[in-house]
Amino acid sequence: MGDSKFSNFDNMSLQGIDEDSELIPLLTAEDEEQMNSELLPETLPILPLRNTVLFPGVVIPITAGRDKSIKLIKDANNGSKVIGVVSQKNEETENPDVKDINTLGTVARILRVLQMPDGNTTVIIQGKKRFEVAEILTKKPYMTATVRETEEMRPGKDSKEFLAIIESIKDLALNIIKNNPNIPSEASFAIKNIQSNSFLINFVSSNLNLDVKAKQELLEIGDLQERALATLKYMNVEMQKLELKNDIQSKVRSDLDQQQREYFLHQQMKTIQEELGGVSYDDELEEMRAKAKKKKWGKKVKEHFTKELSKMQRMNPQVAEYSIQRNYLDLFLDLPWNEFSTDKFDLKRAQRILDRDHYGLEDVKRRIIEYLAVLKLRNDMKSPILCLYGPPGVGKTSLGKSVAEALGREYVRMSLGGLRDEAEIRGHRKTYIGAMPGRIIQSLKKAGTSNPVFILDEIDKLSNSHQGDPSSAMLEVLDPEQNAEFHDNFLEMGYDLSKVMFIATANNLGTIQPALRDRMEIINVTGYTIEEKVEIAKKHLLPKQLTEHGLSSEHLKIAKPQLEKIVEGYTRESGVRSLEKQIAKMVRYAAKSIAIEEEYNVKVTNEDVIEVLGAPRMERDKYENNQVAGVVTGLAWTSVGGDILFIESILSKGKGTLSITGNLGKVMKESATIAMEYIKSNADRFDLNPEIFDKYNVHIHVPEGATPKDGPSAGITMLTSLVSLFTQRKVKKSLAMTGEITLRGKVLPVGGIKEKILAAKRAKIKEIILCADNERDIKEIKESYLKGLTFHYVKDMHEVVDLALTSQKVKNAKKL
Repeated sequence: MGDSKFSNFDNMSLQGIDEDSELIPLLTAEDEEQMNSELLPETLPILPLRNTVLFPGVVIPITAGRDKSIKLIKDANNGSKVIGVVSQKNEETENPDVKDINTLGTVARILRVLQMPDGNTTVIIQGKKRFEVAEILTKKPYMTATVRETEEMRPGKDSKEFLAIIESIKDLALNIIKNNPNIPSEASFAIKNIQSNSFLINFVSSNLNLDVKAKQELLEIGDLQERALATLKYMNVEMQKLELKNDIQSKVRSDLDQQQREYFLHQQMKTIQEELGGVSYDDELEEMRAKAKKKKWGKKVKEHFTKELSKMQRMNPQVAEYSIQRNYLDLFLDLPWNEFSTDKFDLKRAQRILDRDHYGLEDVKRRIIEYLAVLKLRNDMKSPILCLYGPPGVGKTSLGKSVAEALGREYVRMSLGGLRDEAEIRGHRKTYIGAMPGRIIQSLKKAGTSNPVFILDEIDKLSNSHQGDPSSAMLEVLDPEQNAEFHDNFLEMGYDLSKVMFIATANNLGTIQPALRDRMEIINVTGYTIEEKVEIAKKHLLPKQLTEHGLSSEHLKIAKPQLEKIVEGYTRESGVRSLEKQIAKMVRYAAKSIAIEEEYNVKVTNEDVIEVLGAPRMERDKYENNQVAGVVTGLAWTSVGGDILFIESILSKGKGTLSITGNLGKVMKESATIAMEYIKSNADRFDLNPEIFDKYNVHIHVPEGATPKDGPSAGITMLTSLVSLFTQRKVKKSLAMTGEITLRGKVLPVGGIKEKILAAKRAKIKEIILCADNERDIKEIKESYLKGLTFHYVKDMHEVVDLALTSQKVKNAKKL
């Protein structure tokens, strides 16, 4: 219900009438009956109202401002005091015509005419009954018209539905008065004292907070019960708005009270901190501004920092966002924006450092020196992304420290093994509780410079999860064209990573995402030879273990023959981790003897090695004899380096089936099938009777069935084994081979040549058969590694058979 309506009614009833006149009473049922029985005049002067609608029985004050209206009121007041009141369709219309007014209005009686101090004429009128304009008679000096009465349908006195609606209107009206602070409480007495149902409906409709159009629609409803329902509908809407408004005001008041309370507490805390000599929040902000002046950041970063600092200044220090904002600005101040360490371009010194810390690894060292040389000449080259790929324990990670020392840069290492959350790389957005920058940005903050040597350890062991794909997030980090503006979600700004020298390490390139692998320069860090392992043990591992166990070189000496025995008998890897563990056992044995004052040999003998480490366990890696047909030595690559494996095959009477065992993969099984079919199609070349293929079953086995094996390297080995089996000829002694075959008998190249060569040397192999295309791989290996080995390069399978098989039959050869 409108705020102003009750106020006007109150003013009208109590103030607008002089003291001698009586108060205007509310309409009673008798008054209503008398009013309804009155006859309408045939013609009435028509008074258009701008912004209100008069309902029957309702008393309202109106202010007349137009000349026509004032003239009409004066004439009517001096005459019958009865006028016709209609509402304008548009309140902006100054001189309304017939088309500008609603034709259905209310007959009104003038009760009082008051001359106000401001010169306006105020008229108090009371509605009588509804009428409809029939015909306009005159327009000057004011509008007059013939009118006709409009019938109003009323429900029966005993209508329960109508009475229920009336009760609802009365209750809802009282509720609205109670909840609206702008309506005086006296209005509730008026509602309670209304006896006439139709007057109650008209009174409430008149005072509803509705526009003229909606009130006119209510007035035009001829059925009193329908008008009551429509009125109730509008009252419900107004009640809901009132409840919502009160609820919002209550919440706002509560929030404001809480903020005021927090503000006063904050001011008190600030005063207490200053009294105790603590740092106030203002001092903290000033300290940040002072630090910012010393930073070497660009205009864009500076503007962003200033904006974020101003935001923090406006924050309440007690809210959770304040600490996040402070951490954010602290990160800005701690990051080494445009701060670079000076590179050292003494290439000879760099070479000495690399040689001092790592034995071997010539390709890697050469690549580092090349990079330093180019950087020295250009001085603006973007740092490369190197990926050191090779078996475990060969020194890939520790190589990063040597590179950092050689360059004179800070060293940072980040382990990626098992990382599965993209936010670890890119950071979290500041909107999250506990948001942090990514580990890339954190590491640069820790390094203190923007051009450290950054080791990305175990990049092949990144994993995916529902939290994102970290390997995809690494694409931007490792792309020289993109990482000049690396975007961290927490930092919200691009950070220049182009001067960082990234060195990634990996054991297996197959698990690295292709797009990520494409961004890196792959450097193969191959395994060590026995000679290299002995040198590494002597120069690095033994001194390191002696120091860690509190001993010196005077307490334990291990000569090269004993180190070689440890390498050959107790380790089978490309790296040196297991070797370091075995040397640690020897050192602990000496430490124990010294601690309990027990005599021991300072110079370790072979017997001491066996006593401490036990009997040698790696003898299976040795070459076996060639007394059995169908047993050939092959060379294989594994994740821990090279190895030798034996291909065995036997014949048994049957129907010519081929069985393959040994936990083999799909590729190796296909190689066995190809080898068998090639022999069948070329039986005459090998002097074989084709009938034997139908009389005997062939079984191929690769020992160590618990170890999975796959790859194309065993093709020529399987074919040689089958030819030896069918011809019962001996395989050449101390011979090994590796290579793939085609159905036509062509020999194809394979990978992992260096690791396979090292495995062959460990197994005392003397001769190796390779594809002719693998000759280039042999030329890249140092000559010292190849000492004692003879290489045969072949292109066709017949060359392999001619080289591998002797004309001599094996002992107890089968007659086929």
